[in-house]
Amino acid sequence: MYAIIETGGKQIRVEKGQTIYVEKLDVEAGEEVVFETVVAVKNRTLKVGAPYVKGASVTATVEKQGKAKKIVIFKFKSKKGSTRRKQGHRQPYTKLVVSEIVS
Repeated sequence: MYAIIETGGKQIRVEKGQTIYVEKLDVEAGEEVVFETVVAVKNRTLKVGAPYVKGASVTATVEKQGKAKKIVIFKFKSKKGSTRRKQGHRQPYTKLVVSEIVS
C-alpha cells in the first residue's frame, strides 16, 4: 500500500514505515503530522483524487529538524573584472517516519 502526498510544493510517494525528508515544517521532534492533501492511494485498486482523495490521510512522526549539506553557488562572467561571486546555501528540512496511511 502506498500514497502520494503533496507537501512543500512537491509530490512524494510514501509507504508505511518509510523515512522521508520534506521541506521544513513548524513542528517539534516527536510530534505527529497529518497530511490531508493525498493525491492518490493504492491499496488493492488505485484511487486518484481530483485534486485530492476524499477521506484519505497520511500520519507521520517527526524524527528531527535539520539542514542539508551546503551547496556552493559560484557565478562568474569572463572578461568582466570583479564579477566573481561565491555563495552558499543550506536547505532546512524535516525528517519524518510514516506511521499510518488511511484510505
